[in-house]
Amino acid sequence: MPIPMTDGSSALKRGLLRDDVYTRLRDAIVDGTFAPGEQLRDLDLAQWLGVSRTPVREALMRLGAAGLVTTAPGRSTTVAPLDVRTIRDAQGVVAAMHRLAVQQAVPLLTADDLTAMREANRAFARAMRRQDPDAALAADDEFHAIPVRATGNEALAAVLDQFTPVLRRVERLRFSSLSGRSSLALHERLVDLAEDGDAEAAADVSHETWQTLQPLLDTL
Repeated sequence: MPIPMTDGSSALKRGLLRDDVYTRLRDAIVDGTFAPGEQLRDLDLAQWLGVSRTPVREALMRLGAAGLVTTAPGRSTTVAPLDVRTIRDAQGVVAAMHRLAVQQAVPLLTADDLTAMREANRAFARAMRRQDPDAALAADDEFHAIPVRATGNEALAAVLDQFTPVLRRVERLRFSSLSGRSSLALHERLVDLAEDGDAEAAADVSHETWQTLQPLLDTL
């Protein structure tokens, strides 16, 4: 798919951080705007986003570390294919990190945090009913981000930021089907256990949630 044409509305405002460029490119890969194998030229991307080439190049380096793009010496950068081994490796890391996050967060979660998690799960349910995988991904991201933020563990957050996008490409496929609805009950159970203060059981459910990708991986 070619770089999307722009009328200026998609341009990033000056002064936005490099993270904004990374996020826009990451999301474009996750949602399929940029397909596996597609070439990504920094000049074209810079024009699309309305920024200089420097933050684009830095974002492409981060995307490479996350396994979303590949760059060969002297050749252009391309969107990485859906590689099962890479996805399985990322799944193991992400599941373990979220288990740790919930285990650490349960004693720290406030009533507002728990309410926010329930609302995120309701937003997830609404998105699934509308068959809107992008909204489902956003709601799922918010649900799992709450305990991560509660921990204040920056190292844990950094690991998740690196490896979660690889899984999100596959999860988008899952959230496009009825199989994604199994996460609703797991989310609700996790919040109930967290509200009861059972950190170990809540952590186990969190880990189980990230294992629901397994049937889809077996088909790739």
